[in-house]
Parts: sequence; C-alpha cells; structure tokens
Amino acid sequence: MADAVYTHGHHESVLRSHRWRTAANSAAYLVGELRPGLDVLDVGCGPGTITADLAALVAPGGSVTAVDAAPGVLEGAREVARERGLDQVRFTVADAGALPFPDASFDVVHAHQVLQHVGDPVRVLAEMRRVCRPGGLVAARDSDYAAFAWYPEVPELDTWLALYRRVARGCGGEPDAGRRLASWARRAGFTDVTAGAGVWCFASPEERAWWSGLWADRTTSSDYATRAVDGGHATRAGLAAIAEGWRAWGRREDGWFLVPHGEVLCRV
Repeated sequence: MADAVYTHGHHESVLRSHRWRTAANSAAYLVGELRPGLDVLDVGCGPGTITADLAALVAPGGSVTAVDAAPGVLEGAREVARERGLDQVRFTVADAGALPFPDASFDVVHAHQVLQHVGDPVRVLAEMRRVCRPGGLVAARDSDYAAFAWYPEVPELDTWLALYRRVARGCGGEPDAGRRLASWARRAGFTDVTAGAGVWCFASPEERAWWSGLWADRTTSSDYATRAVDGGHATRAGLAAIAEGWRAWGRREDGWFLVPHGEVLCRV
C-alpha cells in the first residue's frame, strides 16, 4: 500500500485486535457526521467490523464501498457484512495510493489505522480527497506509538516499544502518525481541517488479559516478529522475553494501558 510493507501482517493475533474495533470505539469522531443516504468509502477496511457499523449508520439509502490490499482479509469482511444482512456494502481489492474510483465518487472517505502503514501518507490523503465529493468529508484516525503510556513500569515493554518503532519504520511506515495527521492533511491540499484525539484504555482484568495476550502472541508469531528478526532488529530469544513481559503486565491488578490516537476531519 503506497510503497510500504504492512508491519503486522494478518496473523490471528492481529485480526483478533482488528475484529474488536467498532465505529463506537474507533470512529466516534466521525459518527455524528453520518446520516442515511450517504455514500462512504472505507479505505483499508481490514476484517470489516467498522465498515459494517458505518453501513448501518448510512442506511437506508446509503452505501459503503470497502477496500483493502489483502484479498484474504476481505473474505472475512464480506462474511461480517453477510452476517449482519448488509447488502449495501461492496468490497474491492485496491491500493490506497491509487484508488480505482472516479473523482468525486463518495460523500465520506474514511481510513482507520492506515496512514501509519503507508510509505506516502500525503499521497494517500490526496487520493482520498480526489474521490470525495465537494462538501464531503475525509476522516482519518491513527495511533501514536511514542505517546503510548502504561503502568506499572515493565522494562520489557520499553524494549517492545523501541523495537516496534524501529521495525515499523524499517517497513516504510510512521508509527507516530497520530500527531502528524493534521500536517499531512494540509500538505495533501485540505484547507478545512479539524484535528482532535481519542484513546483506547485497557484497565479491567478482561481488557488487560486480551490486550497483553494479543501483543504477546503478535511479538512471537506474526509477520511483525519475522520482520523484526529478519531485519536484524531482534532475536527470537529477545522476542520471547518481550512476550513474557507482556504477560507479566497483563497479570498485574494495577495494570493500565493507554493508546492515544490523532484524528482529523477534513472538509472538501
């Protein structure tokens, strides 16, 4: 997607995280702008849970087109839409940097956790702007790894964060994308940009177990783990130690983890 390699890949531990996402927990800044009858493009839709929520919000009369660069992931997204009876959603394999749609095709163009993984986020935003109708909205949300915060201090998590940022940049992405969204949007030609922020917070026993477990698994078993080792950033033993640090944090009754996101709404 726009000359970068997707850092995480599509291991089960990655999709476990992505399937948890909803419009409520991941696109609340956009929800108030949606209404029945709008045509929406969801860029980098992944397993389609946010996509399905967006489709329900623009029904009746609206439609959602969802694109992703990974055909296998789209199969799961289609199943989500089928299970919810959303026949107004269509799915297409596409590169976010070269969207296969005419100018001014959609009322809303949305991307969640996409721009941090592309080689040229300004180019992708410009493409999103191109396919958005005059008066429409381009919406983007991305996490900002350098601003992640947690308690208590676990040395292995410090190691994990530094490692992840190296690997992500080695793949051509920008892990600290959240703070850059407004700047990227203006460079892409937007002049009416509303910037904000939102967070995920994992603090209950169930949340800690889920968040620590998926990152422990991702650290040792996903494409990210392979890229960390093959890129010379880590050893398998080092990754195993980080994974155990994640599990140790997840067992702490006072454990708390904050994931901040930058958000932009750009009027075309």
